[in-house]
Amino acid sequence: MVDVNIKGVLNGIGAALPVFRAQGSGHFVTTASTATYRVVPAMAVYAGTKVAVRAICEGLRQEAGPTLRVTTVSPGVISTDFAEASSNDRVRGDITRMRDEVDIEPAAVARAVAYAIEQPADVDVNEIVVRPTAQS
Repeated sequence: MVDVNIKGVLNGIGAALPVFRAQGSGHFVTTASTATYRVVPAMAVYAGTKVAVRAICEGLRQEAGPTLRVTTVSPGVISTDFAEASSNDRVRGDITRMRDEVDIEPAAVARAVAYAIEQPADVDVNEIVVRPTAQS
């Protein structure tokens, strides 16, 4: 989780930042999670990686300069196979049950990202939380 969720974001920033600066514009869009705002049992490391992504991106937003935009999207329960990544049977079952009860389609997240991207160059939508209305 640390390698993908934190180091992956840092590597992406490291690769794109020089290009964005050279062209005088760019838009980073990263994915955090509603776990950034609410930690639940057996998900602390995952939540910690997503809190790190949010903090890194807030720092990037402040340091990147006036022509670069940074948006962090925090999805809630989305209709995906996310639960399958857990090696813990109980956790996998809990996530699957929640998904089956309250999930929303991935297209909702895509629309939120499109909204952030389509804003004028001088507007930065920094954070978006997209979750089902039924998610606690």
